[in-house]
Amino acid sequence: MPKAIIFGVSGQDGFYLADLLSKSGMEVIGVSRSEGKWLQGNVADRQFTETLIKKEQPAFIFHLAATSKVHHELLFEHQATIVNGTLHILEAVKQFSPHTKVFITGSGLQFRNTGSPISSADEFFAGDAYSLARIQSVQAARYFRTKGVKTYVGYLFHHDSPLRTAQHMNRKIVDAAKEVAAGRPCTLSIGDVSVEKEFGFAGDIANGIFHLANQEDIFEACIGTGKAYTIEKWLELCFSSVSKEWKEHVQINTGFVPAFNRLVSNPTALQAIGWKAAVEIDELSALMMKSTE
Repeated sequence: MPKAIIFGVSGQDGFYLADLLSKSGMEVIGVSRSEGKWLQGNVADRQFTETLIKKEQPAFIFHLAATSKVHHELLFEHQATIVNGTLHILEAVKQFSPHTKVFITGSGLQFRNTGSPISSADEFFAGDAYSLARIQSVQAARYFRTKGVKTYVGYLFHHDSPLRTAQHMNRKIVDAAKEVAAGRPCTLSIGDVSVEKEFGFAGDIANGIFHLANQEDIFEACIGTGKAYTIEKWLELCFSSVSKEWKEHVQINTGFVPAFNRLVSNPTALQAIGWKAAVEIDELSALMMKSTE
């Protein structure tokens, strides 16, 4: 039975990817910094990462581990987990498991964003500590590709699921709508609701990750819906599902300055080899509103 190692398995992407790989007949070795059902470990620990890869000889490695916040205060956390973690994986594969395919997570946030659909060939821009680390990890992946390591980079755009953690805005809106429906007061304050972004489903994105890593025609691609919607649209979908008007329950923070006005992918490269996001924004809203997570 082929093996797959997922670093960062405890996040929503790790959950859906682990499920997909298991159903595909693989033995999944999940790694998380947190205690739980998976192997506890840290990709920032070179010795741990090297020993695991050398021992397991996996067919695939997926590096999903990261804190998704962009604040400068997380500069060294991002360097340790995203950048050093990537180097630890790639060097261990090069030395001890050269047959292994490696997937490195990228982000739509690491590109210079003009509002037009972003493709993997577009210019990088390190506008925050998170983007800086993502850019460094991609350059490491490209370097190791010249050394013979089959390294893939998937640039992920905004996506959610019932497993999305409570600090993310899309989940906050879902939770606020549920609170209002239950007759409890809503204290949600948000910024510019005209901001446009993607509302993909994490299960679709996990499918796209495996689709990219499980072929040899392209090695970098944007994994997204290619469709952008306003945050106001998400508010309307969530609150209307419980027959409420969001404007009566949500406070707008007029002093908020968004990091971008529109962030959307050009996923045609991955679509050309057979992958396409299936879940639409209204289906995602319904899924999250029905969830008891």
